Amino acid sequence: MKRATLMRWLLAASAALLLSACATTPGAGADPRDPFEKYNRAMFEFNNTLDRNVIKPAAEGYFDYVPEFMRTAISNFFGNIGDVWTAVNNYLQLKPREGTQDVARVVLNSTFGLVGLIDVATPAGLPKHEEDFGQTLGTWGVRSGPYFVLPIFGSSTVRDGFAKPIDLYADALNQIPGSGTRNSARVLRAIDDRADLLGASSLLEDAALDPYQFIRDAYLQRRASRVRDGGDPPKD
Repeated sequence: MKRATLMRWLLAASAALLLSACATTPGAGADPRDPFEKYNRAMFEFNNTLDRNVIKPAAEGYFDYVPEFMRTAISNFFGNIGDVWTAVNNYLQLKPREGTQDVARVVLNSTFGLVGLIDVATPAGLPKHEEDFGQTLGTWGVRSGPYFVLPIFGSSTVRDGFAKPIDLYADALNQIPGSGTRNSARVLRAIDDRADLLGASSLLEDAALDPYQFIRDAYLQRRASRVRDGGDPPKD
C-alpha cells in the first residue's frame, strides 16, 4: 500500500514537472520557497551519494534475499510501532476519532497480529494514518517555512526540521532495551523503508529532468496536503 501510494504520487508529480519543463530550467530563477537552495543542493548530493553507495545496495540485497512474507511482517511490525506516535499526534491535532482508531490498531495488531507482524487491523476496518509532530504544528497554524534538506533524512522544511528531534525522541523503538538492539532495529527499519521505495526511485531517475527540483516541488506539495489531511488549500 505504501509503495503503490507513492508511485501514484510520483506519477502525478512527474506530469506536473514535465508540463512546466519548458518554462523552468535549473537555475532559471530563485524559488521563494527555497532560499537555501545552494546548501540544499549540496546536501541533496551528499544524501544521494550515501544512498547510491550504502543504503540502496543494502535495500536491494534485502529485497532480493529476504522472502516477501518476511519483508511484509517486518514492515507491519515497524508500522505498528509507528502507530503509537501517530495516535498521540492525532489527539494533539484534536482528532479523537482517528487517534482512537490508531490506539485500536496498536492493541489489535499487538495481540491478534502477533506483536504487529500481521496487520489484522486494516481488514477489520481500522484505517492506517501517518502523522508526525511537524504535521501537528502545521495543524495549529505554524507555517512550514523554507524548504530545507536534512542530512540523511532528506527533504524537510524549517518547521519540520525543528519537529524532527521530537519525533525521534518519541519513537517507540527507544523503549527497546539495549542500545545494540535498538540501533539494529533502526537500521533494519531504514533498509526496509528504502526497499519499499526501490520501484519509485527508478521511476524518479527515469522521469526527473532536475531530480532536486522534482523532489523539492513534489515534497512540498505532498507535505502541505498531508497537513490539511488532503483538503483544499486555504483561499487567499
